[in-house]
Amino acid sequence: MLSPRLTALLAILIGLYVASRYDLHKTPGVAEALGVPAAALWAIYAPLSHALAGPGQAPVVIVDQAQEVFTARAPFTRHIVAVGDLHGDLGNAQTVLQFSGVVDAFGNWTGDADFFVQTGDIVDRGDDTIKLFDWMEQLRVQAAATGGVVLSHLGNHEVMNAIGDWRYVYPSEIDTFGSVAARQKMLSTGRIGRAWAQNYTATSRLPLHPHLGPPNTPFPPEDHPLHFEKDADAAADESRYYDARAPLSHAALSFVHGGLSPTYSNLAPFPTKINALSAALLRRLQHRAQPPPHPPHPYPGLPHGTTRDEAELYDANGPFWYRGWATDGADKACADVESVLARTGTRRMIMGHTPDFTGIVSRCNGKIIIIDTGISHAYGGALSALSIHYTFTPIGDDAAGEPRWIEREVVSALYVDRQEIIVEEEREVVGDFRFA
Repeated sequence: MLSPRLTALLAILIGLYVASRYDLHKTPGVAEALGVPAAALWAIYAPLSHALAGPGQAPVVIVDQAQEVFTARAPFTRHIVAVGDLHGDLGNAQTVLQFSGVVDAFGNWTGDADFFVQTGDIVDRGDDTIKLFDWMEQLRVQAAATGGVVLSHLGNHEVMNAIGDWRYVYPSEIDTFGSVAARQKMLSTGRIGRAWAQNYTATSRLPLHPHLGPPNTPFPPEDHPLHFEKDADAAADESRYYDARAPLSHAALSFVHGGLSPTYSNLAPFPTKINALSAALLRRLQHRAQPPPHPPHPYPGLPHGTTRDEAELYDANGPFWYRGWATDGADKACADVESVLARTGTRRMIMGHTPDFTGIVSRCNGKIIIIDTGISHAYGGALSALSIHYTFTPIGDDAAGEPRWIEREVVSALYVDRQEIIVEEEREVVGDFRFA
């Protein structure tokens, strides 16, 4: 009968043989296959290999070889689902999130998506304001428990309500709060207002690959100061935002309610600058004495002390209201978009706000995607969601020994009865990349 030490030794040797025999170092690693972080598995294996040898003896197997197997490169996948304006309709929102795989039949997070993104305008034109915002916070907690993330955005209607512009508030919706005063409190210092302040931003930069960091890591990155240099040709020189040594630098998506105008003055660093201004403006609105709502009272406007940059954020050229990507001609839009993508470190801009009741609109080969399809019954538009499947697959090394990868991105419009592919792109990338 074999001793425990010999049994353990044989198990390790067999594992190493199988890994090398079937090229597991070129396909999903042993650690990934077991669902265990490679670093954690290696932390267990390395001391075990020494312990089996006994005091003062060499490891029982070649440690370097084992480490190579346990840290083998593996495919990476990321799935993102985004939904546009919901405008007070819980039923249609639940239908969309269910057929897109974000939630199950009971409205609970499924774990099928890594990220769920909602681009604002949850409030107004319907009676389900409280239910919708409470549901979003429930999904946020459920997603976090499974490693998922919910990214929420303020739309122009959220900011309108914070200002006191209630032109699109139904009287029946006010009744769900109990009174005008109760609604004002809920949206300012109450639980909906606190959720806006804590969990909602004006815009997001969502990396497709973790090498770029977590969501909303600023671009240009702080450790690349050359990207900030400007010269006489800076306005026309987009190449300064690209670095041949960082082939994934723009492997990210931007999300915003209205749009990122090419002439908006606070794009960089993205999204840090815009979100700081949005947080400051929201704080001013929520913590002033709440004005009587308009109508029937006069339009209250922005609060005293609002800065020029905060006011620009809310004007027609700002990210809450801009519609140029939907209304400009193709030649102008497709020329302008290159500059904004370069400056924001992204490859696609995704937004709501300007509805097309027939479906999701893609322009300039998917560099501009508009996802407001009038989901609410107030519009009677198409029920839709945007789905992005991203994969990053190892394919061996090049002649210099550098890792080679295939990066693939499939962007689809999802509807109740069909799926339409908007973009399907693939390219080879060479380099070492961080996966955490």
